[in-house]
Amino acid sequence: MPRVLSGIQPSGQLTLGNYIGAIQNFVKLQETHECFFMVVDLHAITVPQEPAALREHIESVASLFVAAGIDPSKASIFAQSQVPAHAELGWLMTTLVSMGELERMTQFKDKSAGKESVGAGLFVYPALMAADILVYNADLVPVGDDQKQHLELTRDLAHRFNGRFGDYFTIPEPYIPKLGARVMSLDDVSKKMSKSNPNPASYIALLDPPDVIRKKFSRATTDSGREVQFNPAEKPEVSNLMTIYSYCADISLDDIEVRYEGQGYGAFKKDLAEHVVAKLEPLQKKYAEIRSSGAIHDILKQGAEQVSVIANQTVRDVKQRMGFLLPR
Repeated sequence: MPRVLSGIQPSGQLTLGNYIGAIQNFVKLQETHECFFMVVDLHAITVPQEPAALREHIESVASLFVAAGIDPSKASIFAQSQVPAHAELGWLMTTLVSMGELERMTQFKDKSAGKESVGAGLFVYPALMAADILVYNADLVPVGDDQKQHLELTRDLAHRFNGRFGDYFTIPEPYIPKLGARVMSLDDVSKKMSKSNPNPASYIALLDPPDVIRKKFSRATTDSGREVQFNPAEKPEVSNLMTIYSYCADISLDDIEVRYEGQGYGAFKKDLAEHVVAKLEPLQKKYAEIRSSGAIHDILKQGAEQVSVIANQTVRDVKQRMGFLLPR
């Protein structure tokens, strides 16, 4: 089966945007692909993290993977830091990437803007991201629009390595869903819904209680007028809410328009909140069971052991091709 690799940073609470744009696609892909899903904790420390909070977020993200429907018997779930081959291949990739390529990364520009001092890890982490993908010779990488540049760099580094040391790396392809790949913020549709947004009202966290979800949707920004119409160019705010509604209620955008014709935004937003609450209720229940059982530690250990067999062999092959003396 084609191999899929993706990961999410444990830098805060996962959001409805993470679920619609990424995790629900992970659940579908595990049925038809060989899937590796990781908590990218090494990426998280490119900005300062409080140790206890980082540990909590790693457990939380991994547990939400399982609660959302990723099956450890069908897909490998693991923490990036528990597979040392990621960091080792990441270092090797830094010797193949140029300063100019790293300087052009828009995420580095965005995250470093206005800061007097920025850690070197934030600058070079695209090389580690490339290693995350190449260490498994992944065929497909689910990415949002904001990550396409990193995947292009990964493809360039794979070609570069193959050109210098002989064909070895698979050139990964992006997997980008047509609808819902990028759910936008509830208070500013020019930005994606992000767990790192300092304003909690801008996102729906997967673990938000029902009353909090209802309040956030009631206050979500909407376009002028009162027509519930899907028109991202003219009505970006209500179109974003309709995308969420379509996924959580499992009905088409056309049906949503018909259902709320002449009713305005009030009834639409109230019903939207109830559909999201109903969608998240079983996920939240399963999440609580996983956390209370402590099973996530065994799941992560099993996942790391599974993928390490592949990752360690890749690093060994790469080092041999680059000319390192390997132990016999």
